Amino acid sequence: MTQILTLTDEQQAFVESIREFCRRETATREQRGPDPHNPAVYRKMAELGWLGVSIDERYGGAGGGLVDMCLLLDETAYGMAPVAGIGTTFIVAGAYERFGSEEQKQEILGGIVRGAVEAIAMSEPEAGSDVGALQCRIERRDGSYVINGQKTWISNAHHADHILLVGRTDRSGSKHDGLTMLNVPTGIEGQEIRGIDTMAGREVNDVFYTDCEVPASALVGEEGKAWMQLMAGLNIERLIIAAQHLGAARRAFDDTLAYVRERRQFGRPIGSFQALRHRLADLATEIECARLLVYDVAAKVDANPHALFPREASMAKLKATEVGKKVALEGMQMMGGYGYATEYDMERHVRGALVGTIYGGTSEIQRDIIGKTLGL
Repeated sequence: MTQILTLTDEQQAFVESIREFCRRETATREQRGPDPHNPAVYRKMAELGWLGVSIDERYGGAGGGLVDMCLLLDETAYGMAPVAGIGTTFIVAGAYERFGSEEQKQEILGGIVRGAVEAIAMSEPEAGSDVGALQCRIERRDGSYVINGQKTWISNAHHADHILLVGRTDRSGSKHDGLTMLNVPTGIEGQEIRGIDTMAGREVNDVFYTDCEVPASALVGEEGKAWMQLMAGLNIERLIIAAQHLGAARRAFDDTLAYVRERRQFGRPIGSFQALRHRLADLATEIECARLLVYDVAAKVDANPHALFPREASMAKLKATEVGKKVALEGMQMMGGYGYATEYDMERHVRGALVGTIYGGTSEIQRDIIGKTLGL
């Protein structure tokens, strides 16, 4: 497919280096390993300086923007690099860049550049799409914060060095008031991480807190202001997810295309039949639309990093994840039984694509946000 934005020479070289890395390091299942996150591959990416692509140079990063980040996420997803921890890590990095103390930035952002995985904990058993319904308790005691409650569906907590926890310090105001962010190291007393088995392997976790105590210096930003702090990061979170699913969609499409060019039935390649050819034409068009949208929004954010783009970011997340799901499911259908077999990657593409329309705000939530920006 054609390139849909003009890259600088430096960006083009960056893209080529990622592609070469994936061809060399993650081309086979044996190289990728059985788990969604392969620490050895992730460390190699850190050694190349890629994990600091959008982190300020003061903390060891490259100081790039969201377009650069999207290029990395898009290409590593296309290359099937087993680095599931990268998405939550980049989301967390944005929060510390905006609201962390200088000491926290040195610790967290510097650690990310060196290869640390970070996680964020918002969802609870009774609070998913409705983040304002969080009930995990954070109490001030003798100059510390004490946490009690449960978090669930916490991606990469089992790989993370820290969890950026969002809990409730005050119940006297509206449901969006009184939420607070804390920097909680993993392995701390009073914190238990239990894996949740999913169709894609172990990616998410329940995290339980029982009188888990952290110092006052663990506060990220302002006490009781986490809702606004979360809103400030929505551009980045949604673009991260969108870029990853864009890359995955491109890979599922190319795998399907390669198959239908080679698979023969009734004396000719199945891709030559109009029924499949037209479906592939539609999918190629949808991917191109998603790509244009994702990179256009990233460029807008780079041009005005302090502005919120709720409509555009939600559109990018909605479009890329829905297209990713459609491409993977259509690819499985066109590959027939081989698409369902573990011998091919298509079944993995399907498993990875299905969750994209759920996490980070469901497609229904994105549509609701877009509708509100239209005055509805």
